[in-house]
Amino acid sequence: MPQPILCLDAEVRYFAERFRAVFSKPQYEYFVTVLLGLLECEGRRTLSGMLSKIAQPPSLSGLSRILSEAPWVAEALVVVWLERFRTEMQPLVEAEREQQRQAQPKRRGRPKDPLVTGYLIGDDSTMSKPKGRKMQGLGKHHSTTYEQRIVGHSLVQGLYVLLDRRCPLAPQLYRQEKVCVSEDVAFESKITLMETLIRTFEPVVGTKTHVLLDSWYCAQCLWRAARDRDFLITTGIKSNRWLRIADATTPQGWRWQKLSDYLAGLTEQDFVQTSWPRGGKAVSVHVVTTSVRKLYRCQVVIVRHSLSAPLSQARYWASSDLDASVEVLLAHISARWDIEVLFADGKEELGLDHYQLMSTQALVRFWTLAMLLYVFLEEEQHRLQLRWQRAVTIGEARREIQRRHRHRLLDWLHEQFLSGIHPDTLVDLLAA
Repeated sequence: MPQPILCLDAEVRYFAERFRAVFSKPQYEYFVTVLLGLLECEGRRTLSGMLSKIAQPPSLSGLSRILSEAPWVAEALVVVWLERFRTEMQPLVEAEREQQRQAQPKRRGRPKDPLVTGYLIGDDSTMSKPKGRKMQGLGKHHSTTYEQRIVGHSLVQGLYVLLDRRCPLAPQLYRQEKVCVSEDVAFESKITLMETLIRTFEPVVGTKTHVLLDSWYCAQCLWRAARDRDFLITTGIKSNRWLRIADATTPQGWRWQKLSDYLAGLTEQDFVQTSWPRGGKAVSVHVVTTSVRKLYRCQVVIVRHSLSAPLSQARYWASSDLDASVEVLLAHISARWDIEVLFADGKEELGLDHYQLMSTQALVRFWTLAMLLYVFLEEEQHRLQLRWQRAVTIGEARREIQRRHRHRLLDWLHEQFLSGIHPDTLVDLLAA
């Protein structure tokens, strides 16, 4: 049943008010409509699909113009939600640092300044658009879902994770060079987009930022960007990278060895048995502190799920955290999975890939509004976890909002009937 705007949940209404200054009054009404439509729609989150869930919705053409032409700035929304996140997290960080101070053993000298680790996670995801021939920004990108290159858009996304809270950064559209030439826009590679993200990111005061990326982003410029900001960085690496290995038979006392060959020379005694931080599955881990060619000095981590499995199934990472133990290194590596959950929740719960928009400005604005709603659902998820005293998913948080909307709708209908309004009067309003 279509939902009247006046039955909007109070938490959603308060959240939307934070962004009122970004929009004009007519734009703000469309903005609230999009939020409600994304929350309520269970099918395709196209513009018409979202409007079908709103009682007395605005026009489809008007909503289309709001996304494609209207003079508002998507980046301004990101600035507001990031500032709010930093403000909310600052006292929690200070409380955590004070707890660390109290837990420090009494020793001579100046005590170690406690820091809280915040993870800056980056990755990209392909939005399949096999029939979107007239859409701007389309290219052929690799999809892990289809295990091949497909026609679609490539979303480059950052996620800030701090004290079990998650906050997405501004979504960015990656366009291949030939697409940029045809559309007459400047080309920026995925590496360049990620470097800009690292160099411009503003962490919460009192935290140590740790950048997490997969092997696609294992580039020297990204490691340099992290080092310049005094950030730690952990990235996946491929088996064809070269390590600096001690060798007394060479004049310089060392030589370069391919990572796959280094793994082949290890024995079972070179691995330690431990548990993967998420799920507790047993793994075998080998860590060596060395230099990787075209990177810097780091700890190289080799993980095998079974020592009897083929060597080709081993996975590799490099981390600039030279003081980290095996357990801490695995915690860093496993934390990167949060951005995969963001992509999965964004597509499943918010229709991040459901759009049918022609211009790149419209689709980036749609991504931004979807990520903004994720910010709200993450806040709601945190509130529900405190209330229910158990883990809560983003999907559960969304369904709880839907439940409250239905409750408010029934209360509103009850009030209408008590006031003497005939049911026929409400038929057109609530017609699906």
